Amino acid sequence: MRIPVDPSTSRRFSPPSSSLQPVAGKMSDAQQEPNAALPRLRQHDNRTMEEIIADHPAELVRTDSPNFLCSVLPSHWRCNKTLPVAFKVVALGDVSDGTVVTVMAGNDENYSAELRNASAVMKNQVARFNDLRFVGRSGRGKSFTLTITVFTNPPQVATYHRAIKVTVDGPREPRNLRQAQSSPPWSYEQPYTPYLTTAARQPFSTPAAGWTSPFGGHIETVWSNETSTQHC
Repeated sequence: MRIPVDPSTSRRFSPPSSSLQPVAGKMSDAQQEPNAALPRLRQHDNRTMEEIIADHPAELVRTDSPNFLCSVLPSHWRCNKTLPVAFKVVALGDVSDGTVVTVMAGNDENYSAELRNASAVMKNQVARFNDLRFVGRSGRGKSFTLTITVFTNPPQVATYHRAIKVTVDGPREPRNLRQAQSSPPWSYEQPYTPYLTTAARQPFSTPAAGWTSPFGGHIETVWSNETSTQHC
């Protein structure tokens, strides 16, 4: 038996609502979300490390990490003395502002040398240390190795080998040069004639009248006796 179906109550196909269709703006946002998770690259990241160092000659040096450069330190320096140029650490990758950067120095003789102002904060990919000073000494004929720690997540470490030699007196002139400067201008090769002529020209000073000898007139008595003997 067939039951009649009311056409007004039958299900009809209706096109999908516009509210269910994806909005163009939302689709673009969804596509940009994976890109936003990628690290932001700076303009000089596409350049090689050699090109960046060439732009700052005698200022930056590479570390054992491909992500960081640092300032060139003098080969020999006096302990607890301000550096000629402020020490800087340059990040080649993306490091957020406010990231703490620390520096440690050591070698086989002094594994953890005393430093002052050895902490800085990253700003615009550069951490500038304010008056970094090396207080500990590296030892005779030895240099410090710098360990740079950037406290990202996870932390990154860079090493600057044979960075600086620190002693009590600092760099000094060679010993032979110091001896040459301290020696008198006269040498044995010069003749004695000028010196003898100068001594001969100086008049002989006689004691003034009424001068009392510390020997109680003994000199005057001897002088008078010799004079009388010559006249005799």
